[in-house]
Amino acid sequence: MRLLKLLAALLLSPVVFFAIVEVIHILWAVLGNFQTAAAFVTGAAVYALIHYTVYDFSRMYVFVHEMTHALVAFLCGSRVRKVSVRKESGYVKMDKINTFIVLSPYFVPGYVLLVAFVYVVADLFVDLTPYRQAFLFLVGFFLSFHFIQTFKTLFESDQPDLELAGGKLFSIITISLANLVVLALVLKGLFPEQVDLTVAGKNLLKGTFNLGRILVNYIIEHIINAL
Repeated sequence: MRLLKLLAALLLSPVVFFAIVEVIHILWAVLGNFQTAAAFVTGAAVYALIHYTVYDFSRMYVFVHEMTHALVAFLCGSRVRKVSVRKESGYVKMDKINTFIVLSPYFVPGYVLLVAFVYVVADLFVDLTPYRQAFLFLVGFFLSFHFIQTFKTLFESDQPDLELAGGKLFSIITISLANLVVLALVLKGLFPEQVDLTVAGKNLLKGTFNLGRILVNYIIEHIINAL
């Protein structure tokens, strides 16, 4: 199984590369209309500034990290026995695990989903249009929180989750691709007129296919023909 996941990671690597390219294009399109995205960008910048100069919100991240493990485990049919949250670490005891349960906290922006849920539900009863800029600020703030905390967790400490999910390479590739998809979807939801996921998807498939064709041709010409 670990060998298959290693192979999957290698095959997905080009997809991640072209996904990065397309997300950069999406971000450029969003930032090109800065007046519309100003609150969102400001929220992201404010969190980054606070995180690196004032307070890093470690316990707040550990809480949402472990609760995401627990919630996803419950949704996958696993019995959650215990959830422990400390300032710098935590854990969840459950009956069974899978790759989705193990890696979900690294690409599910829990606080972003919570803010969006509250906003959408409240908007059913009260017109929140005048507060859209505040909503964009909060989404930017917590999306920045998610990415910065995820990066810190993955690269500043040794995470057993990565080995448990199938190895570090597989986990990093999977988390990277999932986060790129999440970012694209969030930006589409916030700025539908500036973001075209259909074009991005077509470009992603085209780039991956062309690179795959080049690699296959190279293997045929330089390796197989040499045998």
